[in-house]
Amino acid sequence: MYDYTEFDRAFLAERNAQFRAQVERRISGALTEDEFKPLRLMNGLYLQLHAYMLRVAIPYGTLNSRQMRQLALLAEKWDKGYGHFTTRQNIQFNWPKLRDVPDMLDALAEVGLHAIQTSGNTIRNVTADHFAGAAADEVADPRPYAELIRQWSTDHPEFQFLGRKFKIAITGAEADRAVIRAHDIGLRIVERDGARGFEVIVGGGLGRTPMIGQVIRDHLPEADLLPYLEAILSVYNLLGRRDNKYKARIKITVHEHGIDTVRDMVEERFAAIRPTYSGHDQALLADIAAQFAPPAFDAAPTDAFDAAYAADPVFRSWVDTNVAAHKAPDHAIVSISLKAHGATPGDATAAQMRVMADLAETFGHDELRISHEQNVILPHVHKAHLPALHARLKDHGLATANIGLISDIIACPGMDYCALATARSIPIAQEIATRFEDLQIEHDIGHLKIKISGCINACGHHHVGHIGILGLDRAGVENYQITVGGDATETAAIGERAGPGFSADEIVPAIERLVAAYLDQRLDASETFLQAYRRLGLAPFKAALYPAQAVAAE
Repeated sequence: MYDYTEFDRAFLAERNAQFRAQVERRISGALTEDEFKPLRLMNGLYLQLHAYMLRVAIPYGTLNSRQMRQLALLAEKWDKGYGHFTTRQNIQFNWPKLRDVPDMLDALAEVGLHAIQTSGNTIRNVTADHFAGAAADEVADPRPYAELIRQWSTDHPEFQFLGRKFKIAITGAEADRAVIRAHDIGLRIVERDGARGFEVIVGGGLGRTPMIGQVIRDHLPEADLLPYLEAILSVYNLLGRRDNKYKARIKITVHEHGIDTVRDMVEERFAAIRPTYSGHDQALLADIAAQFAPPAFDAAPTDAFDAAYAADPVFRSWVDTNVAAHKAPDHAIVSISLKAHGATPGDATAAQMRVMADLAETFGHDELRISHEQNVILPHVHKAHLPALHARLKDHGLATANIGLISDIIACPGMDYCALATARSIPIAQEIATRFEDLQIEHDIGHLKIKISGCINACGHHHVGHIGILGLDRAGVENYQITVGGDATETAAIGERAGPGFSADEIVPAIERLVAAYLDQRLDASETFLQAYRRLGLAPFKAALYPAQAVAAE
């Protein structure tokens, strides 16, 4: 993984010193909150419902054990003992005191972490496939390109004050685990006639106007990546709406002008700026790529794994849900669920962070990944070590076998923390998870993605959930709308709204009816919820959600 250079360290030290002075001016009253706001946002600091919140970037979701332990230190020393991993592969600390934030940023810099551009109308933390560098279906590791984009975009003078925030995601695999079609720019590494390049997707995004991105280039040569990104950002900066923040994202720009017009303008701009790139970016990319060489994988028999898988049903269940295929056949990718039934999705205590750091050192070549699904990944584990790893996870309450199941819920912080939220998300996620754990049917249900947002901004990605839940305020009462059929993968789709919303007391029974309808009407256990929806359409699920209406219509 990328190791910070002396330039990086000096840059962070200077940036943090500037912010320390700005914090002191705010505390002294020399700066008002309105004057301080743009300064704190440039350093990842929000003012939430109850306290400040510091959002720390985890670039393309990659950490080592030292960095994870430092996050544990921040949680323990300056927060309430835990952190919250987010859908942008960040971690949020929800209770820091303003005076302590500069010390937190200095502690992050010690291990090559920061909070720059995790907020504000700029290019946010670049996200990537959480299986990057390990996935069996990968064309190439996308992280070197993500690091190149991170360096290019950090403090880029033209793009620090865009009309709205701007999000880029990249994957190197055919299967989309990075939700690239719901980003402002999505990149997929492709090879054509032996030449590596990128499929470039523009104009995706969720929020109050959800849209799936469109292909603007189907094969962009590798060497053209940065100038083409610059061309897209330049055109957006020129065309993007600034009169209405709700219409300021690039998805609206593409929708209003059309993909063909936007493409023509981007290509014109690209032709003008491409000659200004002399090749230094490619030399830098080569240096970066060298730091992402795969580890030396252990050569060992897998007999211990095979025996445990055959003899231990608890271990077998965990492997079946939480372990994915690795490019090295005798290795595995392990997903550690942060969704224990009844827990807050994405939360990890300082103690859990340290356990996961220890496990990465012992079993995983000192690498961890954070997924946009709010779980932690050990990307390189030899199968022979899986039984011992599973035992250690069990000892620390981290062996929940539910990746991809109904309790593996994405949830935003909602009204428990967020000043923008209009309803609670966390308690609803907890109630759904515990209800289906009580019913003991989630493994029978199989692959089913529930995503919950506490407001229209859709930080919980509800639009692309197989079942999406949106919490809204209706005359002072929490009301939860349901969408069905969303998809965040390579076959991305926006879910279809089922009908009127449900109260907080009604939403869990409604989800139960919806799932019962699926179990009743699926062809067999191999047909997933999403496949059943695509075969049957919304009608049978709507009838299950609103039985009184269905009876009245007969």
